[in-house]
Amino acid sequence: MGASSSVQPPALPEERSLYRGRRVAVVVPAYNEELVIGTVVLRARQHADAVIVVDDGSDDRTALIARLAGADVFRMPTNSGKASALMAGFECARKLDFAAVVMMDADGQHDPAEIPAVLAPVLADEADLVIGSRFLDTKAEVPAYRRLGQEVLTFATNVGSACPTTDSQSGFRALSREALENLDFASEGYAVESDMIAHFASRGLGITEVPISVRYDVPNQHKMNPLSHGFGVLATIVGLIGYKRPMLSFGVPGFLLTCVGIGSGIYAFSEFFRTDQFHYIVFMMGVSALLLGLLLMTTGLILNSLVLIMRGTQSRREVSV
Repeated sequence: MGASSSVQPPALPEERSLYRGRRVAVVVPAYNEELVIGTVVLRARQHADAVIVVDDGSDDRTALIARLAGADVFRMPTNSGKASALMAGFECARKLDFAAVVMMDADGQHDPAEIPAVLAPVLADEADLVIGSRFLDTKAEVPAYRRLGQEVLTFATNVGSACPTTDSQSGFRALSREALENLDFASEGYAVESDMIAHFASRGLGITEVPISVRYDVPNQHKMNPLSHGFGVLATIVGLIGYKRPMLSFGVPGFLLTCVGIGSGIYAFSEFFRTDQFHYIVFMMGVSALLLGLLLMTTGLILNSLVLIMRGTQSRREVSV
């Protein structure tokens, strides 16, 4: 969910900016990452003015080790999920007036040495969201089962957001100041990556990708099962599609069912005139498909009208502000 306005940023010392006067922070959400968080922080500090670790209710020494490594630690009272931890970190960075923020995972999969490359389009004012893609570089060694799952999730995200990407689930990203000011969307858990793309795309913010490398030989005994994780994210994305593009999720299936219903009726009557035998089962299935199709299309039209009204209301509010 969105970051609370009560989030108080850690007190950061004055530091010399590494990027020509534009201060950059790295936000790292972490949960039970004591084995690798120290290395991640030490390496990330070489490429940023500050590293903000959001300890998401860890019950190990994640917060202590991160602080000893030089990170500024914000502790969540309970384990609230990746989305809440990220939003808290973003809110800290926004209140501390950073010009750009890099988000990366705490498990050591991402290479902090690639932070400047991920940041580059943001600092050049070419994009507001830069996604580090594992699939732009053909040399990236991604396990087959992960690649398949990521492609399914990316396809669903692309459909829901109307913004083509190659790696919608990447947690290695850079956000501009404009993006930090447009984080007013609700999200839960690991669906935050897809929700972020859809939200920024709807706001007209620039989104691009750069190639990154990734490691999978990292400790992950405490991680969520990839299958349950994938299905959870997919369910959220499907809900997003229904909310953002109701004509796609309701209208298209409804149209197809209507065609099936009409086709079944034509077939039943043509067979009756040809053989004097009426296929009641085919006819009734056709009627059912036709009625369901019309219902879905009507639902899609109504929901689409509501979405357009909501967008118009939101646009008028933004103009008035």
